[in-house]
Amino acid sequence: MGIIWFLIVGLIAGWLAGVLVKGGGFGLIGDMVVGVIGAFVGGFLFSNLGVSAGGGLIGSIVVATIGAVVLLFVIRLIKKA
Repeated sequence: MGIIWFLIVGLIAGWLAGVLVKGGGFGLIGDMVVGVIGAFVGGFLFSNLGVSAGGGLIGSIVVATIGAVVLLFVIRLIKKA
């Protein structure tokens, strides 16, 4: 059941990041991939900065969304270059 929650959080975070960054998004699967990778990026950033977003579903979505926004920003910088 854990992998299903992980994918749901990734999907929500990818969609939120697409809305926040004002992009067309990458579709359902692309947003999920961006959200899942963003969760790893967000977890890495938060742990290195010593910041905690709290536990539970909302904290996971916040961390994953911030990581996905950073990831989308980097992807768009690379695409423009």
